[in-house]
Parts: sequence; structure tokens; C-alpha cells
Amino acid sequence: MREQWIEAPRMEGNKSLAGKFGISPLTVRLIRNRAGESEKAVRDYLRGDLDSLGDAGQMKGMKEAAALLGEKAAAGLSMRIIGDYDIDGVNATHILLTALRRIGAKADTVIPDRMKDGYGINENLIKAAKEAGVDTIVTCDNGIAALKEITYAKSLGMTVVVTDHHEIPYEEAEDGSRRPVLPPADVIVNPKQEDCPYPFKKLCGAAVAWRLAEVLYRENGIPREEFLDLAEFAAVATIGDIMELTGENRALVKYGLKRLEQTKNPGYRALLGVNGLEGKRLSAYHIGFIIGPCINASGRLDTAKRALNLLEETDRARAEKLAGDLKALNDSRKGLTVKGTQEAIRKIEETPLHKDRVLVVYLPDCHESLAGIIAGRIRERYYRPCFVLTDGEEGVKGSGRSIPGYHMFDEMTKVKEYFTRYGGHPMAAGLSMEQGKQEAFARAINQACTLTEEDLTPKLSYDAVLPISYAGEQLLAELELLEPFGKGNEKPAFAAGGLKVRSARIIGKNANVLKLTLETKEGLRMDAVSFGDVEAELSYIESREEISVLYYPEWNEYQGRRSVQLVIQGIR
Repeated sequence: MREQWIEAPRMEGNKSLAGKFGISPLTVRLIRNRAGESEKAVRDYLRGDLDSLGDAGQMKGMKEAAALLGEKAAAGLSMRIIGDYDIDGVNATHILLTALRRIGAKADTVIPDRMKDGYGINENLIKAAKEAGVDTIVTCDNGIAALKEITYAKSLGMTVVVTDHHEIPYEEAEDGSRRPVLPPADVIVNPKQEDCPYPFKKLCGAAVAWRLAEVLYRENGIPREEFLDLAEFAAVATIGDIMELTGENRALVKYGLKRLEQTKNPGYRALLGVNGLEGKRLSAYHIGFIIGPCINASGRLDTAKRALNLLEETDRARAEKLAGDLKALNDSRKGLTVKGTQEAIRKIEETPLHKDRVLVVYLPDCHESLAGIIAGRIRERYYRPCFVLTDGEEGVKGSGRSIPGYHMFDEMTKVKEYFTRYGGHPMAAGLSMEQGKQEAFARAINQACTLTEEDLTPKLSYDAVLPISYAGEQLLAELELLEPFGKGNEKPAFAAGGLKVRSARIIGKNANVLKLTLETKEGLRMDAVSFGDVEAELSYIESREEISVLYYPEWNEYQGRRSVQLVIQGIR
């Protein structure tokens, strides 16, 4: 197989640390692979609670934002929150709306319509707010790149508070130095500001809003328990926006998932119910692949107001109806995504596109909201950065998904003359451009690309060589200490070789699961499943007497029986 397998570096001292913390040397090794080698890093990882969060007041602009919003609330002035239509923006909006109303503010909200408004704050939304008598606009999960729009709001005499987490826009001088370009808001709260002393920079927009809620509640004498009630919304957004589950994010998600299991919010309780998750132990997987897509489907195929209405709903019956609608929307989204992905693959395979290091695929008839999901699927299949472009109401819109070693935002900045708007992260981005510039953009982004063949070879990291005979109940119990898993805190992967395949068949409604029975030299047999390119894997297996695998062990529950099965991450 094409990918490289790379074992994590081995470290001295695992045994002594294992004795100190009462865990196995293997678990210590797994933690050190993720958190760092020091004893403190292991301790902080194992503790991972809300006491480990930095002081919210340290974040640049946080105290000023809380004070300003408190003054506006006391004066009875109208505020409007402008959020975003994805899972991060919807949860951030709910957090801020709850917090501002709790301190007595006269607050409402507008979430931009993906098709009509595009991403973030815009002049039409500002004009509408001014005409409605709004004094103060508060952004969440957007605003840091809205120089022109916020300049317009200020020209109308409005107060603007920006809360965001996206990369700070910049201008690059000839000598390579960068000058930040910030909008003229009254206050900006974004931990990525250069001179922000807050130690953790990887918060999502909803987590920034959550920390603002904390300061607002503290300054207004509201019990801390009410702030903690909002943790589940920040946790869902952190997972759904694919933030790294390290440091503060891991502590927040660990706590927030526990709160969500017992949620008081009728909307989330109903959404868990329609997806068969009520009463179950929740993991980041359930949010990332079941709950999150239902929230996102609202902003993709309809209006994100549906998702926000679900979180705001207090009546159980109405919440169940809204949750059912969102699930149906997401089911529809899945079918459209499969169709769009198949069309993208056809275009790549049947045109010179497959030779490019950066794939730019134009799907004019694709629903623009699905571009990012399809770009992610193409990135996984070809292991190359991918942009999917589609026709919007005005010009062309698109989304990009990247691979390690390719900073998508920086690479787009090199060719920013092609965009009317753009923004994003190292691994994902969004853009708008004039119709007809697609091919020129594709050429320019490829000409600027410095990725080598080595960069374009997928790398599968694994933690240790571990025969599958060790993948039992004891190991699974210790692996629970490492949860929640996600980006930056990936599930452990183990390598095992010398395995015979005693049976292999493709199963599943969509024929997308490879079911295996593996046997060791000692005759031990274990069940395994793979969710990769199952037809290619089956063909590969059939041509070999023995294989090696990268795997992760998990519990498989079926008809009341519980057994260990291996989830295969690589075969060779």
C-alpha cells in the first residue's frame, strides 16, 4: 500500500511514571506521545478538568467587552448578535444570547443565510440592524476579517464588539514581515491576536463566547453553575468545528460531554432522542458524525435559524418536531454529498486534474453548502489539498480542505487577487470569486504550491507494536483514560504483523465495511472491521498469505453480547 507507517519515538522513563500514576507503562507511553514527555504533561493530561483553564479575563479585550456590554445592558440599549450558520456559529450565538439576556440585556440575533448573505457580517445585515434601532452589534465566530463591513457600521455610529477565533488577516511586506489588519471594532476578543496573553490559542468561536459569558456572569453576580450549564454548547462546537482536542479543548469537551448526557436543554435532548443516543455514554464520535451533521444540515440546506430555534426551544413536543426535521434534512444532505463526491471523482479521473498537486474541482450544480464536505472526501481519497467550487448567487463560491504541511490560509494569501472574499485556518478555508476566474485560480494556486512527493505521501502514525493478543479488556479500560478522542488526541494505533486472514467479506447497506477474521501464529482469532477503500483492501488481502495491520481495539456490542473487535486503520 502507498502510505508510510511511522512509529512514534520511544521514550525512557515510562515504567517509573507508570508507578507514580498507577497506570500501565503502555498507557504512559500513549499519553506522552500526545501530551509531552514531562511528568507535569502526564499529570495535566490525566487531570484534564476545568480547573486547568486559563483565566478568561486574561484574553485581550475580554474585560473591556464585558464592561461595555454590561453598560449597554444597564442603559437598556438594543443589541444584536450576528453569528454564523455552522455548528460553531449556532452554538456560539445561543451562548451569547443566553448570557446577554441573563444579565438583563435587550438582545436578539441574526444568523446570516448561507445563500443570500454568505459568511459572517455584511452591510445589508448592518443596515437592517441600524433601521431596527440596534445600538450594538456583537459578532461571534466571525468578524475578524470584516474590515469594510465594520468600518461601515462605525460610520453609522454603531458600537461593535467582535468575538472570533479565526486567523488574523495580515498584509505581507516585501521583506516577508506581516502586519495584522484588524477591523475598527470598539473591542475585539480573539485569542489569536498577537499581543493576547491568553495561553491557549486554539479555542473555537463558541468557546470564546463561553468564556465571555463566564466574565459577564461573574461581573453580574450570577452563580457559576449557570455558566457551567453552557459548557455543553461550547463542547459540541469544539468537536464539530474540528478543533484540536488538546489542552483546554480536551478539558472542555471531557466535561461538556458529561453535561450533555444529562442535558437540561430540550433541543439537544430531543436531537439525542431522534438519533437513538438518549441515555447512552457519549463520545466525540457521536457529536462529530451524528449530532453535529444535523446541526450543520440546517445551515447547509435550509436556514441555520432552524438549528438555533431548536437550542432555544423550551417546549418538549416542539423540540422533538424540530429535531426530527433536522435529522430528515441531514439524511437528504447525505444523498446529495454522495452524488457530488462521485461527480468530483469522475472529473478528476477523466481530466488532467489528476496531475495537479492542489485539486481545484468546479461543480457548478453542486449545492454550495456541500462544497466543504465534498472537498474533505476528495482530500481523503487523493491525499492532496482540495478546493471545490460551485456557482453561488453572486459569482463562484468554494471551500477548501488541506493536508498537513499545506497551510491553506497562507497559500490562498499568495493568490488573494483572485478572491472577492476569503478566510480560514491552516486546514480549511472558504472563498468567493468572480465567475470565470476558476481556471486561472487553479493554475495560480498550483504554481505557488511547494509540496513535494514526500509531502503528498500519506503518513500513518502508530503508537507501538502490540500483538493483537494484548487487545483485551484490561487495555480497553485503560484506553478510556485517554478519551475524548479527536483531532490532536487521536485514538491510539497499534501495529501487529504475521496475521492470516481466515475470512473477509464486504458488508453494510452501502457495501462500505470490510469484515475480517484475523488469526495469529498461536491460533488466536479476532474479528476486525475496516472502513477504508474496502474493495481495494479486499483485493490486496486476497493476494497475500499474511498481512500486517494498524488497528485500534474497541468493544462491539451485538444482541446483548460484548466482545473486542479491531478497527483497522491500515493494511500491508
